[in-house]
Amino acid sequence: MAVFAVAALMPLGLLAIGIAQGGLWVAGALAYMTVLAAVLDQIKGLFSGAAPEGAEFPAADALLVAVGAGAVLLLPAAVWAVAGTSGLSPLARGAVFLGAGLWLGQVAHPAAHELIHRGNRGLFGLGVAVYGLLGFGHHASAHRLVHHRHVATARDPNSARKGEGFYRFFLRAWGGSFLAGWRAECALRGGGLMPYAGYFGFAMAALALGCGIAGWKGAAVWAALGLHVQVQILLSDYVQHYGLVRAEGRGVPVTLAHSWNAPHWFSSAFMLNAPRHSDHHTHPSRPYPALRLPEEAPLLPWPLPLACTIALVPPLWHRRIGPHLALWRQE
Repeated sequence: MAVFAVAALMPLGLLAIGIAQGGLWVAGALAYMTVLAAVLDQIKGLFSGAAPEGAEFPAADALLVAVGAGAVLLLPAAVWAVAGTSGLSPLARGAVFLGAGLWLGQVAHPAAHELIHRGNRGLFGLGVAVYGLLGFGHHASAHRLVHHRHVATARDPNSARKGEGFYRFFLRAWGGSFLAGWRAECALRGGGLMPYAGYFGFAMAALALGCGIAGWKGAAVWAALGLHVQVQILLSDYVQHYGLVRAEGRGVPVTLAHSWNAPHWFSSAFMLNAPRHSDHHTHPSRPYPALRLPEEAPLLPWPLPLACTIALVPPLWHRRIGPHLALWRQE
């Protein structure tokens, strides 16, 4: 847990100091989440094992709460630093925007993802709040009720098809998951007040707060940060399920073969074991420190953040992932 806590919270601390003082602190946060992460991931064998079966992690939820609360506080602080009267230079403002967006997409999103899988109402509500303030509240419904049920089939908007580029996928997945989550909530509740009303309320409150911080520029920066994070969330979905297909029909289970994984230790710690994705789909209630890296599951040849970067160039992505995908498809 100490490794998870240091890896996940260090860049938040650097960003906080950078927002307050500027200078090299924000550059340090960016370097931590990019260059340092890439270098440390090349050191094999550190913290790559699996926890014993049945192991408990009393501090696991406390770290999720710390990251979730940090995200709720970082959003208005970053908007003020970028669009408000922070006194930062244009270069520093840009660095805050990039750094805050990266931390929200690569650390706060995995934490919120864990929180919406919790049965505790308070923990679940914090996860919804993080997604709602990012303008992506419907993910709390679509991920649990649609993605986990239909992953690796045509019924899941967030499972990328072979040959589909990321930008086409982004539009299809955003709109498709919004509608699929809405339908799933309607079917589950049979009418009444929908969670989608709350998601809309969070989004409107976020824009109003941005406007209160720095006028229309504050609202625009808040919306841009939300989009920045949403791109990263859907990039993760795109990469982690790209081209993997499950037979459709009742009784066909999700297996380890239906998610891509990454064995790199530092980015796994930084992203709260999100790259151990197959185990999450086959054991959704397993806490993140206990997630395993099965040998019989598809492995990405790169750390997950680097794979997502490659996916931003569709021809390069298709060329590089093709040989690896061919090992897991029967055509």
